[in-house]
Amino acid sequence: MSNLSPALIEIVFEHADFLIINKPAGVSVQNEQDASGILPIICKQLSIDKLWLVHRLDKITSGLLILAKHAQAASTLGKLFEARKIEKYYLALGTAKPKKKQGTISGAMKKIRDGKWALSKDGTAVATTQFFSKSVSPGIRLYLLKPLTGKTHQLRVMLKSLGSPILGDVLYKSSEHDRTYLHAYCLRFCYQTQEIDICCPPTSGELFNTEACHNALDEYNQPWSQNWPTSASRKG
Repeated sequence: MSNLSPALIEIVFEHADFLIINKPAGVSVQNEQDASGILPIICKQLSIDKLWLVHRLDKITSGLLILAKHAQAASTLGKLFEARKIEKYYLALGTAKPKKKQGTISGAMKKIRDGKWALSKDGTAVATTQFFSKSVSPGIRLYLLKPLTGKTHQLRVMLKSLGSPILGDVLYKSSEHDRTYLHAYCLRFCYQTQEIDICCPPTSGELFNTEACHNALDEYNQPWSQNWPTSASRKG
């Protein structure tokens, strides 16, 4: 996506110490051989010299990404992420109805072939995700995901383990679509006594933009208010 115009990057929230942007799907957080990463795009857009990356999204994932304006803010935000004091909520679309409409999946993440990861019963890199799901239309299901850990490909692997790989995620054996239907939807945290909760619904993708999906999303407009599970009881 090397021809993306920087003007298309939406600044969702601006603080004296950091920005929260809506990263488009298809843009990497790091520079690639043939395309700029998100940092130089935003720096050019805002005519500033430097921003600090404090967490990551996969290239295929759209949605909320925090960028610090200076090193001290990057350190503070990084510590909040490490302490799991930043709540993250994602949206995904799949095709299959899981055995349970809501629950918790937990398992060790193991790297396998071709850049893929899988859940394993053994290992120390345990990943945990809580989820709700609901039908959007025949053959399309909306997942609200709350990762309690931040492992590489965690949500993609979790949905695959439910038998409902994310639509468009061909790496994990889903069918091809106009995009991979994974979106970083909401962030909620306290920064220096300021309570911040930001939600940013997905804007790209034919399936995200259907009336049925918009209607289904109404129930999740404040995802932290859902009756989330209190313990990781299900092994993936």
